[in-house]
Amino acid sequence: MELYLIRAYFEGGTNGRIEVDGELICYAIELLWRNNERRVSCIPEGRYALRKRYSKRFDWHLEVMGVADRSFILFHPANDALKELNGCIAPVSQLTGMGRGTASRMAFSKLKELVYPKLERLEEVFLVVES
Repeated sequence: MELYLIRAYFEGGTNGRIEVDGELICYAIELLWRNNERRVSCIPEGRYALRKRYSKRFDWHLEVMGVADRSFILFHPANDALKELNGCIAPVSQLTGMGRGTASRMAFSKLKELVYPKLERLEEVFLVVES
């Protein structure tokens, strides 16, 4: 399965749509593009494998694998990219501004319900990031 993150870049953050087979799943917020610098930039456009990951801070979430010169790029809930993200991707239900959205936990839940069964069946799931 391939998830498409279609981005729009703004001065105050990066907004996107997450789609599967042309169907909107949720929106996404990220940091600005700052040349893929750790903790301050969104990741480069490209195709990346996803995997399930657990941490005490975020419980079960998704990790984006194979990002050049980066590690621990996660999908996790957040509603304000500049205040809550360090290079990760936050699903949101609605976009409310540049790098901002609402109901992130609800959007993240919807994304996990779609992706986790595939990963548990050992199917590959990829994230394709484009603008």
